[in-house]
Amino acid sequence: MSSGSTRSAELGVPRRKDRRAGALARYVFAATLVRSADGGAVVAIVLLAHAIGLPGWLAGLMGASITAPHLLGPFIARRLDTARDGRKVIAGSAVLHGVLLGAAALLLPIAWPIWPALLLFASGIFGPMLTGGISSRLPSIAGPEQRSQRRAQSWDVASYGLSGTLGPAAVAWIAAASDALTATLVLAGAAVVGAGAVLALPRQKPLDKAVDVPSPGRTLNLIWKRGPLRRTLGLTVTVAFSVAALPIYAVATAPTFGGASAAGTLVAAYGIGNLLGSAALMLRPLRRDADPLMSSLAALVAATLILVMLTPTLPTALVAFCLAGIANALFFAATLAARSEYAPIEARGQVFIWVGALKIAAGSAGTAVAGATIAPTLWAPLMLAIALTAAAAASSIIERSRPRWSKH
Repeated sequence: MSSGSTRSAELGVPRRKDRRAGALARYVFAATLVRSADGGAVVAIVLLAHAIGLPGWLAGLMGASITAPHLLGPFIARRLDTARDGRKVIAGSAVLHGVLLGAAALLLPIAWPIWPALLLFASGIFGPMLTGGISSRLPSIAGPEQRSQRRAQSWDVASYGLSGTLGPAAVAWIAAASDALTATLVLAGAAVVGAGAVLALPRQKPLDKAVDVPSPGRTLNLIWKRGPLRRTLGLTVTVAFSVAALPIYAVATAPTFGGASAAGTLVAAYGIGNLLGSAALMLRPLRRDADPLMSSLAALVAATLILVMLTPTLPTALVAFCLAGIANALFFAATLAARSEYAPIEARGQVFIWVGALKIAAGSAGTAVAGATIAPTLWAPLMLAIALTAAAAASSIIERSRPRWSKH
């Protein structure tokens, strides 16, 4: 009897690890699929708008109709923390995102632009649920050990990197092989298929009914009052604003590196760096506390931006862009760890979505500011990005050193 019990106990750990590995693989597949649908939506709609002859400014507004409502995502996020089964909330969001996107694409060639724009706006509200929302499920999949959670977060970083490349690339390829409408409908279908993959994830234990789940406003106030979460939000937003200048800088400097094609090569180097950074984290997960680690890695991002600004040739610029991608991947993994480890369980989903939504908004603002400031001086956007990132890293270190502000 005792030997049988011992054998079962010995087999229990490997089986549990196998189950977690399988669940993590399903998570990466589901997350990459729904995030690709979200990440490629802007490219798809802008291509479709151009294909049917809409002016450039209107095509841009159609794209903004998807990204702008991401800021409203946190106001539907409370449902994720109160639901008995959060998978259904995320899957429902993916289905609605896909259906609304597909309907807008079908309507765009035959109706006044205001109607598809409204559908796109509604679709965009569910975007944060497909990014930060699904990330909030990861701690229950990875298990309680910090090392396994950190390794799982590196896979999550890879999912973000893959979807950010795969979504737009798939749209461009399908549009070239067929047309922009087909590409958009395929993307919408991917969101619906991704919903099914989300439902295949392990179910997370629901909160006790007695737990008070805060409102979106209270959650944002909670983030601001808790030192580690406040620093997570501040550093995440600042770094997102800063690295958003890199594609604009790549386009502006491409002529000095041999032509317009250099811009795509530089951006690709940055994407490769992101994937290399996440691969390195799979082999060696982050080990320090997430709070001080974010400050150090934000400073590292600033250092790589300095390298980008100082590189005189295309080969050195490619290396610098790749290093910036690696640094950003490491930083992003630290922010995921911070959100997971410092967020209260009753508001974890909302914390993930608030930080994710504000990160997207900051990235959009960074792109706009870089575009506005690069005309007078090529290095102006990067100088601003470096100054802001270095200042944010320094202020977080100073704040943490003061007992009054370190936790409150």
